Amino acid sequence: MSHHNLCFYWTIVLAMMPWVVIGRLHQTSNTRPPFNFTWPTKKAAEVEGDLILGGLMMIHERQDDITCGPVMPQGGIQALETMLYTIDQINPILSSTVGFTIGAHILDDCDKDTYGLEQAVAFIKGSINNIDDTDYKCLDGTVPDVRNKVISGVVGASSSVTSIQVANLLRLFRIPQVSFFSSSPELSNKQRFEYFTRTIPSDHHQVMAIVQMIRFLKWTYISILYEESTYGIKAFEELEVLLAQNNICIAVKERLVKDSGVAGEAAYNGIVHKLNSKPKAKVSGVMRAVRRNNLTANFNWIGSDGWAGRLLVSEGNEPEVEGTLAFLPQAHPVRGFDNYFLSLTPQNNKRNPWFIEFWENHFQCRYPSSPPTPYNQDWHRMCTGREKLTAEGTEFEGQLQYVSDAVMAFANAFKDMHQTVCKGQRGLCKEMVPIDGSELLKYLRRVEFTGLSGDRFQFDDHGDGPARYDLIHFKQVSAGRYRWLRVGEYHSGQLKLDENEELLFRGDQVMPPESICSRPCNGSQAKKYVEGEGCCWTCVECILYQIRNPDDETQCSACPQGTLPNAERSQCLPIPEVYLRPDTGWAIGAMSFSAIGILLTFAVLGVFLQHNDTPVVRASGRELSYVLLSGILLCYMVSFLFVLRPTDIVCGVQQTAIGLCFSVVYAALFTKTNRIARIFRGGKKSAGRPGLISPKSQLAICGGLVSVQGLILLAWLWVSPSVAKHVHPTREDNLLVCSSFTDASYMMAFAYPILLILLCTVYAVVTRKIPAAFNESKYIGFTMYTTCVIWLAFVPIYFSTASHLPLRITSMSVTISLSATVTLACLFSPKLYIIIFHPERNVRQTWITTVMSVTIVTVTVVMMMMVVTKQAVQQTENRFTIHRNQHRHQERVNCNL
Repeated sequence: MSHHNLCFYWTIVLAMMPWVVIGRLHQTSNTRPPFNFTWPTKKAAEVEGDLILGGLMMIHERQDDITCGPVMPQGGIQALETMLYTIDQINPILSSTVGFTIGAHILDDCDKDTYGLEQAVAFIKGSINNIDDTDYKCLDGTVPDVRNKVISGVVGASSSVTSIQVANLLRLFRIPQVSFFSSSPELSNKQRFEYFTRTIPSDHHQVMAIVQMIRFLKWTYISILYEESTYGIKAFEELEVLLAQNNICIAVKERLVKDSGVAGEAAYNGIVHKLNSKPKAKVSGVMRAVRRNNLTANFNWIGSDGWAGRLLVSEGNEPEVEGTLAFLPQAHPVRGFDNYFLSLTPQNNKRNPWFIEFWENHFQCRYPSSPPTPYNQDWHRMCTGREKLTAEGTEFEGQLQYVSDAVMAFANAFKDMHQTVCKGQRGLCKEMVPIDGSELLKYLRRVEFTGLSGDRFQFDDHGDGPARYDLIHFKQVSAGRYRWLRVGEYHSGQLKLDENEELLFRGDQVMPPESICSRPCNGSQAKKYVEGEGCCWTCVECILYQIRNPDDETQCSACPQGTLPNAERSQCLPIPEVYLRPDTGWAIGAMSFSAIGILLTFAVLGVFLQHNDTPVVRASGRELSYVLLSGILLCYMVSFLFVLRPTDIVCGVQQTAIGLCFSVVYAALFTKTNRIARIFRGGKKSAGRPGLISPKSQLAICGGLVSVQGLILLAWLWVSPSVAKHVHPTREDNLLVCSSFTDASYMMAFAYPILLILLCTVYAVVTRKIPAAFNESKYIGFTMYTTCVIWLAFVPIYFSTASHLPLRITSMSVTISLSATVTLACLFSPKLYIIIFHPERNVRQTWITTVMSVTIVTVTVVMMMMVVTKQAVQQTENRFTIHRNQHRHQERVNCNL
């Protein structure tokens, strides 16, 4: 940044501004009286030496109506004297070690790029021979004798805009340039500015420091003022990019005219009113306009180094500047310079032709025989020559280190180059007369030294100085007393605040002021952006079952099926899986019923095995009875499959087991009834024995019938295997079921057994009139009638419990177990009654009459159990429906609250 050119300070970020707005805004150009002498007069500060450094200083301030303004004490005279002082310190060392000294030829650019470029032409007049000698020849072919001083390098300029102009000129003549205050990021482009180097860091680092400070303050909505110049615009563009990358929005961005005399007070009033039109962006402003419009408390500032820490900024504007934070390139005093400068007088400082102007300006008197200037005409008091500069009355520029480091960089480059090309020869060898600028540039970029300030110095990869900044803060230290205080630093890309220094923004306000457009929305709200504003929005509540989209904060997204929003509505959480668990009451009841059935089945099987050769067992068809008992056992065991957590394997086993167990039972019954029917139908037609009535034949027929079911199940598994899946009857349900439970596909498993049931029932009707002694088909008929009633009752229960998974599965399990129980009771209890309680009747002629009465009693008991079970299921379903409706109503009430 152009550190001392008040017209080139580029920003206020939250309060970075071209400080001409404050310092010179009130001055106008039409009040100056005319003068009849030449102004400015071209002068040069010169020091003799073997190698000459050019210097381009802003000895005078910028002025709107004339070329040069008044003398600039700190950034001008002190910078010049720092260069001369550093040369004085270096030359004795160079003279004793390498045998040459450094001289100087220093000019004034008056802080104007056009005038500075004109002055810089003097630097190339003696350096024409840096270009190929064949380009300039006399008529006789000889090389012209150039008597101007050859400038080996240039220190300066101060202003970035002037440095850009001068760098383009010096590059053509391969003259290295080292600036001490020009900090524009544009100058880091070595494709354009190959011979430009600087000791001050690039503003790119200051911009990053400013953005870090904004983030530390948690500001997301700010305003910016920047200078309407190439320098100001480039700096603003870089800042704008970094702000966007950090999600910081710009409320107002205003350009300030480069020259203070162009705009009047009304223009700055308009800027302030525009800034205030965005009241949530509590930053930036123009001091005097802020005070005129009574808006002092409305703005908080972060300043650039162009005005940081200067009395020109704060003097008279303390309430407006209070709380300001600013970054200043880190610098330390040049050792011994203060005493040197305070010892200077016009008598002992003849080499500085502008020192008398400084003396007159400092003591407000006219020095005897001094030339006239536009600024000493009104001073009628004569200087006595006995005036003396004092520490109390002299304000020192805080960044003179960069001027000294620039001279030191050239001195070390000269020395390193001499040691290489002159190979130890004292004094300048012919290879350094004149110096090759491109070779000198290589040594210049590699220098590393400890300067007169005590700091180590080394250029970075872009030819810029080390990125070190002090964070300073303007605060009220006591009633009515304000000071700029160091409160932190920016170094190596990191912002660090001093623990011992407290930030105060207004009065005793410790907390940073808020500078945001809209507060963050909570987790259950989406942002609806205000048109044209990236940081302003309204918060819209997401509706029931929605959360804010994690990938797009402007959208609400419905939670997927099987999930519900958490209490904060920030994420969708899975609904716990619901399936018939073994530890629930439904499962325990179903398994208990099945376990009792299994025990009874094994008991019957044990009795039959023990009495395997008795008439009752033999008359009932021993082989098919054992098959029938196996099928009944499978029916009871299916209940235990229903309480397992559904997986693809479990679902596949369920899919086959349900139909298979019924097929075994009813295939055996069908084989029995078919045998009886064929025996008596054949007996009416002939006395011959019907075929396929032997036990082996009966087992073969039964096996064939079961195989048909097996083939059907295999085909079903191949075409449409049952898999575990989640279903959601309502938005708040997450049922884990086998896919075949979600539709009527289970009918595929029951289709063939139902056909067998119907055939058994038909045969039972057909054979109802045969002699009682051979009429086991009547017991089978009782079994079939009861089974039909059970399944007719089950169908409406199954389809009415679609939303209550445990009840649906329990009802199926109980129905299967009940069907097995009916078969076990109707067919085997009469036989067990004879075998256990009346073994004397275990003869063919007497057991049938007894079992008929027992069968009737058993069927009656089973029918009563069915009625009770159906009523219990219906009452449970009603209670569940009422409870679920109440739960959903309460959820909606809570969500609305």
